[in-house]
Amino acid sequence: MSKINNTSIVKQQYATANNLDTRISIHDKYSTNKMGFGNWIFSNYRIDKGAKVLELGCGTGDMWKNRESLICACSKIILSDFSEGMVAATKDNIGSYDNIEYKVLDIQEIPYEDAAFDIVIANMMLYHVPDIDRGLTEVRRVLKRGGRFYCATYGEHGIIEYLSRILSAYGVEDNINKNFTLQNGYEILSKTFSKVEKKEYIDSLEVTNIDDMVDYIYSLSSMTSLNSVPKQVIKDILMKNTIDGVLNVPKEYGMFISL
Repeated sequence: MSKINNTSIVKQQYATANNLDTRISIHDKYSTNKMGFGNWIFSNYRIDKGAKVLELGCGTGDMWKNRESLICACSKIILSDFSEGMVAATKDNIGSYDNIEYKVLDIQEIPYEDAAFDIVIANMMLYHVPDIDRGLTEVRRVLKRGGRFYCATYGEHGIIEYLSRILSAYGVEDNINKNFTLQNGYEILSKTFSKVEKKEYIDSLEVTNIDDMVDYIYSLSSMTSLNSVPKQVIKDILMKNTIDGVLNVPKEYGMFISL
């Protein structure tokens, strides 16, 4: 897929918060690790008092909800996204703070001076970046010496691999975007950062309302082959894979911390 087409698809997929909210909801309802991925991510942050923070690809900003003490401890937080719709959703979710700015920007052309931030965050978004090396070079440029770069991502053996197996008869393939995963992220980051640490989050889904899983599947851009397949057909397949009324779905998520 060309960079131009990929960018167009990403913009369309994230134009509004609807699809993203659907995907977040399935994790909120059915994850077996009750800590929550967002809480786990934040538990790994080391953000000192007075820090200047840039988040790239902030999505709906949900992870910053109910973190007023951390927000107030920072001297500046810039919550940004490639999508105007996501930035608007984040602003609605988080509200106005004297030290928060909401920006539409591209990781490949970060409009800030060298060594401007103590912390840069880019969760669940690097696989969308057309030129990852360029984006990471920009992140390195705007980080202060000793600053930290946090980036969460998924692995290659999670939900999509599972769904492609049970829905293969309908043309569903494991075409997950593998541009930046838990499997290759260390190597990619090590080209730009001198120290990279990988952390894994242990979790899975236990889905009891199959309709929720059906909605999740149809929210995924990788499931376009199902557009002509009635939802009831997919629901029936999922039901056949339940055990005692529960659909057990593997997940593979984690993050990298780079200096």
